[in-house]
Amino acid sequence: MASAVMQRVLIAGCPGSGKSTAALRLGELTGLPVVHLDQLYWKPGWVPPEKGVWPDVLRQQCSEPRWIMDGNYGSTLHLRLEFADTVLFLDYPTWICASRMMKRTFWGRVGGSESGRPDGCPERFNWEFFRFILDYRKTKRFRDLEQIRKFRGELHVFEHPVELDAFLSGLAAQSQNGL
Repeated sequence: MASAVMQRVLIAGCPGSGKSTAALRLGELTGLPVVHLDQLYWKPGWVPPEKGVWPDVLRQQCSEPRWIMDGNYGSTLHLRLEFADTVLFLDYPTWICASRMMKRTFWGRVGGSESGRPDGCPERFNWEFFRFILDYRKTKRFRDLEQIRKFRGELHVFEHPVELDAFLSGLAAQSQNGL
């Protein structure tokens, strides 16, 4: 069964690609606990952790034996890759990520565990964050892919949500068939 192979799954990609949703779906299929990095990082009111605390919190979480971890946080990608056995990289076009971010901002969720955002941190529109999404493929994608390509575990790169859906459907079929 997939959960016997995948014990530490990292889901990465541009904001708006659907990392949190994918993590929740995969968690339902595998029984692995889901860890949303935003919930670890942010305090209510979008307050960041005290300086120097974040790497220790993340290292402690990564050392747990089983997890699905979603989030961006490019400065700590190398640490998460050290612990992961499987990576799902959502390498979607900018228009998909930007439109998803706009939908969740203007019609979306209020925050909390179902969305991947911490309680007390409601969705809001932020020009700087939107610009980050628009520029991700030009400025951060290459950096992330360079680190991910060095990863020695199981790597899955999805260029469109349909590909991820097919992958998750395959896992669901495997678990239903007891494989």
